[in-house]
Amino acid sequence: MPNMPVPFGDDVSAVEIGHGKLAVLKTDMLVDKTDVPPGMSLLQAARKAVVMNISDLAAKGVKPIALLTSIGVPRTLNKRNIEQIGEGINQGAREYDAYVLGGDTNEASDLIISCAVFGIGEKRRLMLRSDAKSGDIVAVTGSFGNAAAGLKILLQGFSSPPRMRKTLVDSVLMPRARLKEGLALAVTGAVNASIDSSDGLAWSLHEISRASRVGFLIDTVPIAEEANELAKTHKLDPVELCLYGGEEYELVLTVKPTLWKKVSEKVPLIRIGRVTKEETLILKVGKKTLPIQARGWEHFKTTLPQS
Repeated sequence: MPNMPVPFGDDVSAVEIGHGKLAVLKTDMLVDKTDVPPGMSLLQAARKAVVMNISDLAAKGVKPIALLTSIGVPRTLNKRNIEQIGEGINQGAREYDAYVLGGDTNEASDLIISCAVFGIGEKRRLMLRSDAKSGDIVAVTGSFGNAAAGLKILLQGFSSPPRMRKTLVDSVLMPRARLKEGLALAVTGAVNASIDSSDGLAWSLHEISRASRVGFLIDTVPIAEEANELAKTHKLDPVELCLYGGEEYELVLTVKPTLWKKVSEKVPLIRIGRVTKEETLILKVGKKTLPIQARGWEHFKTTLPQS
């Protein structure tokens, strides 16, 4: 379409509807084989299908209004299973004050839940991937690694104390979109670039780098306390869990340095580095510097074992 307000490759698509407003659209699909770990209920899987769409609107600073959903149902599911899926979809939508308007149901060989979410945003406030500037502060809305650690527990049977186990497993089974933070950040005008981190922190940084043609120097690893503890117990690399785990729904941002103090007082953010002119991504740990690899969660390369 000519004059697209959001270029291909960003978190969402959009159409201008006049008066400086955009109809913002997002569709994302959950597939049982690649997106549903052992231990996740049908209700939780359906809720996740909604949350992962809303997270992408959150990254642009757009409030979701309504969604449609199409469900591919295997013959093995019964009526109660279908009801649980419906409950999960509705629960996910209502958590963020959105409504399910309808959709479609069909038979499929694997469980598929595809959602299309709609919202309206102001064009001047939309936070794209492609506007990062050299000198910007790189920040995130929360710590990383808990989802990767939770998957270690669910997929590989790693042990952990009960309270910590619940936190780590819940980060996988009950993810939360940073919608409130995304909406608040968009109003400040302080954010030059923003992306949802569901494919991993490292991958998200590379996506902004490609879209904005900039680089990053990351000097703070925002590892979650629980993930760090699990890493120590099982002799894992906490940096690996933080950067490359995926399945987290934080926002990764570049913020105008002149507005950092103002915006960080309104929205809790963790500063992790700065944007550089050179298109390289470097992690600085003490006196060591390491390249940040372009890897994370990739479909067709990652398949979860089935419960």
